[in-house]
Amino acid sequence: MRIQGCLPPNTYRLLTNDILKLLFFPEGGGRMARIVGLGHQDFARLITNDYFYIDKTSFIKEWWENGDMVTLITRPRRFGKTLTMSMTKYFFSITCAGQGSLFHSLSIWKEKKYRNLQGTFPVISLSFANVKEKDYSSTVLRICQVVTDLYNKNAFLLQSNLLLEEEKAEYRKISMNMPEVVATMAIHKMAEYLSRFYQKKVIILLDEYDTPMQEAYANGYWEELSGFIRSMFNATFKTNPYMERGIMTGITRVSKESIFSDLNNLEVVTTTSKKYEDSFGFTEEEVFQALDEFGLPEMKKDVKRWYDGFTFGDKADIYNPWSILNYLDKKRLTTYWANTSSNSLAGKIIREGDGKIKQTFERLLQGEAMEIFLDEQIVYNQLSGNENAIWSLLLASGYLKVVRTEFTEAEGRTKYWLALTNREVKLMFENMIRGWFSERDGNYNDFVKAMLLGDLDAMNEYMNRVTLNIFSYFDTGKSAYGAEPEKFYHGFVLGLMVDLSERYLLTSNRESGFGRYDVMLEPKKENDDAIILEFKVFQPRKEQSLEDTAAAALKQIEEKDYAAVLRAKGIAQERIRKYGVAFQGKEVLIEGM
Repeated sequence: MRIQGCLPPNTYRLLTNDILKLLFFPEGGGRMARIVGLGHQDFARLITNDYFYIDKTSFIKEWWENGDMVTLITRPRRFGKTLTMSMTKYFFSITCAGQGSLFHSLSIWKEKKYRNLQGTFPVISLSFANVKEKDYSSTVLRICQVVTDLYNKNAFLLQSNLLLEEEKAEYRKISMNMPEVVATMAIHKMAEYLSRFYQKKVIILLDEYDTPMQEAYANGYWEELSGFIRSMFNATFKTNPYMERGIMTGITRVSKESIFSDLNNLEVVTTTSKKYEDSFGFTEEEVFQALDEFGLPEMKKDVKRWYDGFTFGDKADIYNPWSILNYLDKKRLTTYWANTSSNSLAGKIIREGDGKIKQTFERLLQGEAMEIFLDEQIVYNQLSGNENAIWSLLLASGYLKVVRTEFTEAEGRTKYWLALTNREVKLMFENMIRGWFSERDGNYNDFVKAMLLGDLDAMNEYMNRVTLNIFSYFDTGKSAYGAEPEKFYHGFVLGLMVDLSERYLLTSNRESGFGRYDVMLEPKKENDDAIILEFKVFQPRKEQSLEDTAAAALKQIEEKDYAAVLRAKGIAQERIRKYGVAFQGKEVLIEGM
């Protein structure tokens, strides 16, 4: 069979593959399953190798017709942001002119208007994905390296008659060690040079713009970096007459006051926005078609339970692509997306959060939804004390999903109900919580075993070792004395919830501050005892010793008859164990009855 026409060699191969598929599967219902190429972020390589790809080129049309000057799109990690930016570069860039064959079989090529746009703009394409440094000076150095690479790729400008001698001299000064004032203007100047060379304004693409922001927060140099980034973004995206349009992508919407104070031309598209709602991630229809293609139609229900749950705008049932691609490749249900990179920021803000944060997270782990008036602007330097900022970050990062919304006229704003996204995310957090204890103190598991056996002496011995090693871990490494004991108590309960979830239903009834904190473990099996734990902090004005505090805890269990709930469910009184847990700093005393 010979295909006539003047087409690039790769296009012959792709068309030949398509014709073979039609010959063997004329009805189209049994197409040969494509190879799943994992980790590909270069659009051209993905297409030329005919790897599995779900057509998202409609994004190009939607973005172009929206006409927004600068678009910031936030999506969780591994949702195709980098691949979309690569696709956009290959479509518009002058350096990719003549590569329209990459798009021949895709939806964008159906309209002549867009075929004529391919390869017609100078494009600046940058990524901050690898800017993950531990201090401010190293971060600026890394960003300068990214900009220097941009200048090196366009070094042909130095050979043209375009630049004045003074400009050539300034061009050669661009380096990793350039002054910050030069670095903040460097992308702006490159846009000017390219615009003059091609006689056309420039499209600017910046992928993972907020990666340095997250590192700055985690490592304590947020204030320093925000000023530098603000100046660079202002010069690049605001006061830049050489820019046609721009796109930034990231995970979070960093607050306007932090780095976007001068960008009034910015269109922000978050996970709750309707724009581009099906351009990132796979829709359920796309996932089910893929399962059919790979001969796995019977797995649709299980795949949905594990990997569905994301909602963008009004579009529900969005799946994370990384998990789907890995499942198609390995045919095994497990955590893929949740393990792709460090979840340290999510873990840090939950572990170090106050008692209220951990209480809410307990309910989320039990499958409940939380209510919140959502502000999607993330103020990183408020994450340690602003509960709203924490849940907003977890939503933007993909760990939470919107279950439903309700506009409250009295408040003039929308209330959101958020829950853990899916089974994969729940398992990720459970493994993270286990890690909090196993990494810090191997005695934690011994304590749980002693508690199940009712060995009071061993419980006291192990608990004192546990608190000695991990109390301050729940309080940002500070001394436990004078810190917030609730952080440890609630973290401890999260650990119990995860470790004993197969055998017990854990419920709790608590008050804020240093008051009562009850934990009830209701057995799922008839041969297990029920357990009631009452935590109390030693109060020197009321008690003379830890023994008094533990006795007061046991007395409260009896006086308030916490066991009534268990007896009502048919659990005999003799199968209900009660423990009073008294704390004074890192010293613990447990009494039982």
